[in-house]
Amino acid sequence: MRLRFTKMQGLGNDFVMLDGVSQKLNLSNTKIRKLADRNFGVGCDQLLLVEPPQTPQADFRYRIYNASGEEVENCGNGARCFAIFVQQRGLCSKNTIRVETANGLLVLNVKKDKQVCVDMGEPILAPAEIPFQASEQAAVYKLALSQTELEIGAVSMGNPHAVCLVDDVDSYPVLEHGPEVESHKRFPNKVNAGFMQIVSRTEAKLRVYERSVGETLACGTGACAAAVSAIIRGKMDNKISIELPGGTLQLEWQGVGHPVLMTGPATTVFTGQIKI
Repeated sequence: MRLRFTKMQGLGNDFVMLDGVSQKLNLSNTKIRKLADRNFGVGCDQLLLVEPPQTPQADFRYRIYNASGEEVENCGNGARCFAIFVQQRGLCSKNTIRVETANGLLVLNVKKDKQVCVDMGEPILAPAEIPFQASEQAAVYKLALSQTELEIGAVSMGNPHAVCLVDDVDSYPVLEHGPEVESHKRFPNKVNAGFMQIVSRTEAKLRVYERSVGETLACGTGACAAAVSAIIRGKMDNKISIELPGGTLQLEWQGVGHPVLMTGPATTVFTGQIKI
């Protein structure tokens, strides 16, 4: 099978984009892993698939696969790339694009400067819906690790996130604590682990250890979850910027009952074909 693909990145979080509207695709778990392999395939953090919508409210269906081949619920950096990709492929001329995900409808707005604002929907805070094992909902939970105990916020942006505030994110042992948090028994579906340093009421720094991937240069849903957790704790304002290793995102959340808005870039790296 020969596939046409586009390699894109959002703040260094990189993706293989596949058009499943104008070409026939037959993707298996094995083929996805081969495409994502950085030595023998194209290489990416995640593979993103464009498909025709299944409901009349949407323009497209947006499917997301980790490099391990498993399908996941949401990806914010990928959503921005998705919007630019469907325009560049000539699949859509709209600047406001509605896409179905495994977690519901996402609205993507392409601005004149080609920055993309994504309405990420309302965050989920109820523990059972994240899912996270806790007796009641709280802003902060204690999470026991093998050698220490963390204070985390638990938030779902369609995928689960644990957010830990740290004094210095650059020196924090993300690669040590990240895997423990990711596979913690209180998160039955595993979790993305975010480690956030608050710089001011409007600025923060973040590193994310993504489930089934490891630490990445950027995580859009992780930035959204971190913003929500910091705002709930009263640590930050409603409009903030979060610096990740790959670049900076703008976040806005007006509180419970409102969606999280995320704005940032999306860049095409190259296009090609691969026989797989």
